[in-house]
Formats: sequence, structure tokens, C-alpha cells
Amino acid sequence: MSQLKIAVVGGGNIGSSLAFDCALHDQDVVVVEKDEPSCAQSRACVEETASYAPLFSPLAKGKQPQDILRRIVWTTDLQSIGDCDFVVENIPENVELKQALYQRMAEFVAADAVLAANTSCIPITKLGSFHSRPAQVIGVHFMNPVHMKHTVEVIVGLNTSDQTRDRCLEMLTVLGKKSVVVKDGPGFVSNRISHLFMNEAAFTIQDSIAKPADVDTIFKECFGHKMGPLETADLIGIDTVVNSLDVLYQLFQDSKYRVCPLMRNMVDAGHLGRKVGRGFYAY
Repeated sequence: MSQLKIAVVGGGNIGSSLAFDCALHDQDVVVVEKDEPSCAQSRACVEETASYAPLFSPLAKGKQPQDILRRIVWTTDLQSIGDCDFVVENIPENVELKQALYQRMAEFVAADAVLAANTSCIPITKLGSFHSRPAQVIGVHFMNPVHMKHTVEVIVGLNTSDQTRDRCLEMLTVLGKKSVVVKDGPGFVSNRISHLFMNEAAFTIQDSIAKPADVDTIFKECFGHKMGPLETADLIGIDTVVNSLDVLYQLFQDSKYRVCPLMRNMVDAGHLGRKVGRGFYAY
């Protein structure tokens, strides 16, 4: 398997990064968005990534941005996923929205396609229950920025078939990704741990214990992390972090997942991180 057609349903921050990475690996991509302005915003995001990627990615150095962009098509027509081998869902972390989408996708997605949920915290078994063929649904947690992260977390739901798992791992190999396979559960491994990390870092800012740069410096220079927890929250998006924590709190019913009020206030103020130019830091 060397040539795939990939659908990315939801071309936001992570969806656009994924589309770029798939095209960078010479795969054809269709990005499905809710409306034309969202398509234009996603395309602009990919164009921006393509312009600076050669500075950081060896694979991008030998390719012209226009050649990468030529492999991606943006559309609002969900039927366009029908001939895709690999369909990746990237819409916001809202159970009702995802339920409606999975029920709609069941009409169009090919019976032998892999339907991958790039969800932050919602269990894959639950998402699979919204689809008429739950054995086809698997979790694939791509990290941001996708083209600079060479490992993905793959989550196998209770109804995910062995065939879906094996085909998914094979497809990810085509995209240059190493996979770590884990069992299903709210937040899986990465977000169950990382969101607590970011949330508690936000509490240290709210409690005036330290400045954001000091918190991040401790984890970068003392623990060897490439990014600190607050830089990571800004990269992901403060709204996305808050939504994910809300889902974890609802599913676990554990107070340790309660959202730091500072982050909720930041969302209300529109300070969502890198994507808007202001979060814990100004960009």
C-alpha cells in the first residue's frame, strides 16, 4: 500500500496540519468543511504551513508548496469521502455534533475504508456506536503539528475489528508514522495525563505563583521537555483544552479534571492561543 486517498473531515487547526502532512507524503487529500469560509480558512492555514515547513522538515525541503497544495481539494460535500481509503474525523469535541456526523458519514463512507476518530477525549467505542459499522471505527490521535510528529496514539475500541486495526497501522506507515496502540478509555493515555498537566499549570498562574514563561522554563530546562505546559495549551488552543477537560470531567466524574477558572475566562475573552495571537503568551 503506497497510494491512498484520504479524507479529512474538519479542516481546523489539527485537520489542516494533517492534510498538509498527508499531501507532503504524496497522498491525495480531500478536506471536507462545513462552509466555504471554513474551506478558505483551512486552505490559508495549509498555505502558511507549506511556506515555512522547509525550514523544519527535511521531507518538505525538496518540494515546492504549490506541488503539495495541488494534492489537496477543499469541499463542503460530505459525499466526497465515498472513494477514500482513510477517513479522519477532526470536528470539535462535542458528542452531539460527532453523533450527527457519524450517522451522516455512514451513508457515504466505503465499507472497506478505515474511519479514524482524531478525538481528544471521547471514547472510541462511544463514537463507533454512532456509526452503522462500529468495527470500522478506530481512534488515531495525531499530535500537532502533524508533519513534525512522527508517532501517533492509536486507540482500539471494544468493537474495532482486527482488520481495521491492521489496515490503519499499514496506512499510518505510508504516512511515515510510528504507532503506539492502546486500549479505549476517556482521554486514552496522552490526554488523560497531558490535560491535567496543562490545567494544573494554569492554576499556578491563577494563584500568582509564577509567570507563564517561568513555568514553561522549569519543564523545558529542568525536565527536558521541548515545550512547556502553557506553550502546549496555546498551541492546542485554550478552548480545545477546556472542552476536553469538560469531557474528561463528565466521563470520569472526578474533580481533578475541573477546569481552571482562568482558562475558562480566557476562552470568554477570546484569548485562545496561537491561532488568534493571544493566549498565555502574545504571538
